Amino acid sequence: MTPPARVPKSTNITWSEGHVTPDRRREILGHGPATIWFTGLSGSGKSTVATQVESILAGRGVNAFVLDGDNVRHGLNSDLGFAPADRAENIRRVGEVCRLFHDAGMIVLTAFISPYRTDRDVVRARHPAGTFFEVFVEAPLDVCEARDVKGLYAKARAGEIPDFSGVSAPYEPPVGAELTLDTDAQTVEESAAAVLTLLEEQGILG
Repeated sequence: MTPPARVPKSTNITWSEGHVTPDRRREILGHGPATIWFTGLSGSGKSTVATQVESILAGRGVNAFVLDGDNVRHGLNSDLGFAPADRAENIRRVGEVCRLFHDAGMIVLTAFISPYRTDRDVVRARHPAGTFFEVFVEAPLDVCEARDVKGLYAKARAGEIPDFSGVSAPYEPPVGAELTLDTDAQTVEESAAAVLTLLEEQGILG
Protein backbone atom coordinates (compact mmCIF):
# COMPACT_ATOMS: atom_id res chain seq x y z
CA MET A 1 0.00 0.00 0.00
CA THR A 2 1.25 3.49 -0.85
CA PRO A 3 0.31 6.03 1.83
CA PRO A 4 -0.68 9.58 0.90
CA ALA A 5 2.18 12.04 0.39
CA ARG A 6 0.89 14.18 3.25
CA VAL A 7 -1.86 14.01 5.82
CA PRO A 8 -5.16 14.80 4.06
CA LYS A 9 -7.64 17.28 5.48
CA SER A 10 -10.50 14.84 5.00
CA THR A 11 -11.30 12.45 7.81
CA ASN A 12 -12.89 9.01 7.81
CA ILE A 13 -11.18 8.04 4.55
CA THR A 14 -9.38 4.78 3.78
CA TRP A 15 -6.89 3.90 1.05
CA SER A 16 -8.62 1.48 -1.33
CA GLU A 17 -6.65 -1.37 -2.90
CA GLY A 18 -7.69 -2.86 -6.24
CA HIS A 19 -7.47 -6.47 -7.39
CA VAL A 20 -5.28 -5.93 -10.46
CA THR A 21 -1.63 -6.31 -9.49
CA PRO A 22 1.26 -4.40 -11.10
CA ASP A 23 2.50 -7.66 -12.63
CA ARG A 24 -0.92 -8.27 -14.16
CA ARG A 25 -0.97 -4.76 -15.63
CA ARG A 26 2.45 -5.32 -17.15
CA GLU A 27 1.24 -8.60 -18.61
CA ILE A 28 -1.76 -6.85 -20.17
CA LEU A 29 0.14 -3.82 -21.50
CA GLY A 30 3.39 -5.51 -22.45
CA HIS A 31 5.57 -2.97 -20.65
CA GLY A 32 6.24 -1.56 -17.21
CA PRO A 33 5.17 1.79 -15.76
CA ALA A 34 7.48 4.80 -15.70
CA THR A 35 7.55 8.53 -15.23
CA ILE A 36 9.98 10.34 -17.52
CA TRP A 37 10.44 13.76 -15.95
CA PHE A 38 11.88 16.24 -18.46
CA THR A 39 13.22 19.35 -16.76
CA GLY A 40 15.03 22.35 -18.20
CA LEU A 41 14.68 25.99 -19.12
CA SER A 42 11.86 27.29 -21.28
CA GLY A 43 12.87 26.66 -24.88
CA SER A 44 15.30 23.86 -24.06
CA GLY A 45 13.22 21.32 -25.98
CA LYS A 46 11.34 19.43 -23.27
CA SER A 47 7.97 19.28 -24.99
CA THR A 48 9.52 18.63 -28.40
CA VAL A 49 11.47 15.61 -27.19
CA ALA A 50 8.64 14.33 -24.98
CA THR A 51 6.11 14.36 -27.82
CA GLN A 52 8.62 12.68 -30.13
CA VAL A 53 9.15 9.88 -27.61
CA GLU A 54 5.40 9.57 -27.10
CA SER A 55 4.87 9.22 -30.84
CA ILE A 56 7.50 6.49 -31.14
CA LEU A 57 6.13 4.60 -28.16
CA ALA A 58 2.58 4.82 -29.51
CA GLY A 59 3.85 3.38 -32.79
CA ARG A 60 5.15 0.40 -30.82
CA GLY A 61 1.81 -0.08 -29.09
CA VAL A 62 3.03 1.32 -25.78
CA ASN A 63 0.52 3.13 -23.56
CA ALA A 64 2.24 6.52 -23.17
CA PHE A 65 1.04 10.08 -22.60
CA VAL A 66 2.63 13.54 -22.34
CA LEU A 67 1.72 15.92 -19.53
CA ASP A 68 2.71 19.37 -20.78
CA GLY A 69 3.25 22.27 -18.40
CA ASP A 70 1.08 24.78 -20.28
CA ASN A 71 -1.69 22.24 -20.88
CA VAL A 72 -1.95 21.36 -17.19
CA ARG A 73 -2.23 25.04 -16.28
CA HIS A 74 -5.27 25.33 -18.55
CA GLY A 75 -7.24 22.98 -16.33
CA LEU A 76 -5.98 21.10 -13.28
CA ASN A 77 -3.68 23.93 -12.19
CA SER A 78 -5.51 26.92 -13.64
CA ASP A 79 -5.67 28.45 -10.15
CA LEU A 80 -1.87 28.64 -9.80
CA GLY A 81 0.58 31.34 -10.79
CA PHE A 82 4.38 31.28 -10.93
CA ALA A 83 5.40 32.44 -7.46
CA PRO A 84 7.60 29.87 -5.67
CA ALA A 85 4.74 28.50 -3.56
CA ASP A 86 2.53 28.11 -6.64
CA ARG A 87 5.32 26.43 -8.57
CA ALA A 88 5.76 23.94 -5.73
CA GLU A 89 2.04 23.15 -5.63
CA ASN A 90 1.97 22.86 -9.43
CA ILE A 91 4.66 20.20 -9.35
CA ARG A 92 3.15 18.43 -6.33
CA ARG A 93 -0.18 18.03 -8.11
CA VAL A 94 1.47 16.88 -11.31
CA GLY A 95 3.53 14.40 -9.32
CA GLU A 96 0.38 12.89 -7.86
CA VAL A 97 -1.13 12.60 -11.35
CA CYS A 98 2.06 10.87 -12.50
CA ARG A 99 1.72 8.42 -9.64
CA LEU A 100 -1.83 7.62 -10.73
CA PHE A 101 -0.58 7.02 -14.28
CA HIS A 102 2.07 4.77 -12.78
CA ASP A 103 -0.51 2.75 -10.87
CA ALA A 104 -2.42 2.36 -14.15
CA GLY A 105 0.71 0.82 -15.69
CA MET A 106 1.39 3.64 -18.12
CA ILE A 107 4.47 5.53 -19.23
CA VAL A 108 3.95 9.24 -18.58
CA LEU A 109 6.29 11.89 -19.97
CA THR A 110 6.24 15.30 -18.34
CA ALA A 111 7.46 18.60 -19.77
CA PHE A 112 7.78 21.10 -16.91
CA ILE A 113 10.51 23.60 -16.15
CA SER A 114 10.19 22.45 -12.51
CA PRO A 115 13.06 24.73 -11.45
CA TYR A 116 13.54 23.56 -7.87
CA ARG A 117 15.35 20.33 -6.98
CA THR A 118 13.33 19.88 -3.80
CA ASP A 119 10.06 19.78 -5.74
CA ARG A 120 11.43 17.25 -8.21
CA ASP A 121 12.76 15.12 -5.35
CA VAL A 122 9.30 15.08 -3.76
CA VAL A 123 7.85 13.63 -6.96
CA ARG A 124 10.64 11.05 -7.18
CA ALA A 125 9.91 9.94 -3.62
CA ARG A 126 6.30 9.22 -4.58
CA HIS A 127 7.44 6.58 -7.09
CA PRO A 128 8.73 3.06 -6.50
CA ALA A 129 12.47 2.71 -7.06
CA GLY A 130 13.45 2.29 -10.67
CA THR A 131 10.33 3.84 -12.18
CA PHE A 132 11.12 7.57 -12.03
CA PHE A 133 13.65 8.94 -14.51
CA GLU A 134 14.79 12.55 -14.37
CA VAL A 135 15.90 13.81 -17.79
CA PHE A 136 17.78 17.10 -17.83
CA VAL A 137 17.12 18.84 -21.15
CA GLU A 138 20.16 21.09 -21.28
CA ALA A 139 20.66 24.01 -23.65
CA PRO A 140 22.49 27.32 -23.20
CA LEU A 141 20.32 30.24 -22.17
CA ASP A 142 21.06 32.14 -25.38
CA VAL A 143 19.96 29.14 -27.44
CA CYS A 144 16.71 28.88 -25.46
CA GLU A 145 16.08 32.58 -26.05
CA ALA A 146 16.75 32.23 -29.78
CA ARG A 147 14.18 29.42 -29.97
CA ASP A 148 11.54 31.40 -28.07
CA VAL A 149 8.70 31.70 -30.57
CA LYS A 150 6.34 32.91 -27.82
CA GLY A 151 8.53 35.88 -26.96
CA LEU A 152 8.54 34.98 -23.28
CA TYR A 153 12.19 35.79 -22.68
CA ALA A 154 11.82 39.24 -24.21
CA LYS A 155 8.82 39.91 -21.98
CA ALA A 156 10.69 38.61 -18.93
CA ARG A 157 13.70 40.84 -19.63
CA ALA A 158 11.35 43.78 -20.07
CA GLY A 159 9.87 43.08 -16.65
CA GLU A 160 6.49 42.05 -18.05
CA ILE A 161 6.76 38.47 -16.72
CA PRO A 162 7.94 38.16 -13.11
CA ASP A 163 9.47 35.00 -11.65
CA PHE A 164 10.72 33.71 -15.01
CA SER A 165 13.18 30.84 -14.62
CA GLY A 166 16.65 31.67 -15.86
CA VAL A 167 15.99 35.42 -15.98
CA SER A 168 14.23 36.74 -12.88
CA ALA A 169 13.92 33.46 -10.97
CA PRO A 170 16.39 30.64 -10.34
CA TYR A 171 16.66 27.32 -12.12
CA GLU A 172 18.39 24.53 -10.22
CA PRO A 173 19.87 21.91 -12.59
CA PRO A 174 19.48 18.27 -11.54
CA VAL A 175 22.18 16.52 -9.57
CA GLY A 176 22.39 12.89 -10.63
CA ALA A 177 19.76 12.90 -13.37
CA GLU A 178 19.29 9.53 -15.04
CA LEU A 179 19.87 11.17 -18.42
CA THR A 180 21.11 14.51 -19.76
CA LEU A 181 20.19 15.63 -23.28
CA ASP A 182 22.28 18.29 -25.01
CA THR A 183 19.64 19.65 -27.35
CA ASP A 184 22.04 22.27 -28.71
CA ALA A 185 24.15 19.46 -30.19
CA GLN A 186 21.67 16.59 -30.54
CA THR A 187 18.79 16.36 -32.98
CA VAL A 188 15.30 15.65 -31.69
CA GLU A 189 15.62 12.14 -33.09
CA GLU A 190 18.90 11.54 -31.27
CA SER A 191 17.48 12.84 -28.00
CA ALA A 192 14.38 10.65 -28.32
CA ALA A 193 16.54 7.62 -29.12
CA ALA A 194 18.54 8.22 -25.92
CA VAL A 195 15.33 8.22 -23.86
CA LEU A 196 14.14 5.00 -25.48
CA THR A 197 17.51 3.37 -24.82
CA LEU A 198 17.20 4.35 -21.15
CA LEU A 199 13.77 2.73 -20.90
CA GLU A 200 15.04 -0.43 -22.56
CA GLU A 201 18.13 -0.64 -20.36
CA GLN A 202 16.02 -0.18 -17.22
CA GLY A 203 13.65 -2.97 -18.21
CA ILE A 204 10.59 -0.76 -18.71
CA LEU A 205 10.30 -1.75 -22.37
CA GLY A 206 10.67 -5.21 -23.85
